[in-house]
Amino acid sequence: MDIIKLLIQIKNTYKKQANPEIAEGMSAYMKDKFDFFGIKKPLRNDLLKAYLPQLKNIPASDQIKAAKWLWGQSERELHYLAFEILYRNRKLWTEEFIDLFEELIVNKSWWDTVDYIASTLVGYYFEKWPKHKNKKAKQWARDKNLWLNRTAIIFQLKYKENTDLDLLFETILLHVHSKEFFLQKAIGWALRQYAYTDMLQVKKFVATQDLKPLSIREALKHG
Repeated sequence: MDIIKLLIQIKNTYKKQANPEIAEGMSAYMKDKFDFFGIKKPLRNDLLKAYLPQLKNIPASDQIKAAKWLWGQSERELHYLAFEILYRNRKLWTEEFIDLFEELIVNKSWWDTVDYIASTLVGYYFEKWPKHKNKKAKQWARDKNLWLNRTAIIFQLKYKENTDLDLLFETILLHVHSKEFFLQKAIGWALRQYAYTDMLQVKKFVATQDLKPLSIREALKHG
């Protein structure tokens, strides 16, 4: 199977269903940072059904090739397709995929892609290869790129009782004084999510640290 030929077929299928009016609204929601075909998720799911058999058991090298090709396209729905392919074939990932994820995080960055990469792709990767977790998360937390910072804070969102609390707190404390909305929000989100596992621990942390008001509101939203 030629993965790029398959992706071109899917892209052409999307083109035929393009809706300029919806596309305008979707682009506006994303602050006009990206182009869209104007295909909402339910319709995208329907359109992909015909291709699902071909989107299974894709070798690691083809997954990387597909993700990079899709990221090179202008329409945001094709960036989302990269997620579909990567997650469906996660059992075939290899260790070097962390470099791919980092590349996707820092290119064409916005919350819609970064949050999925962080919580779903990176989150799964570090569960599969935990030996890379601390080094890479700490590196990202200290990077000048805010989206890598955000990833370091939120990649454990789905970990629940398996959350590395020391690492979470360490990455948060590097950014508690940041004025950046996306980091304040990430701090609160990560704490709120862990609060479902241990609310008392989160309340203690919030009470003893100088968090921004937004982070505090988010952290204690359900407590």
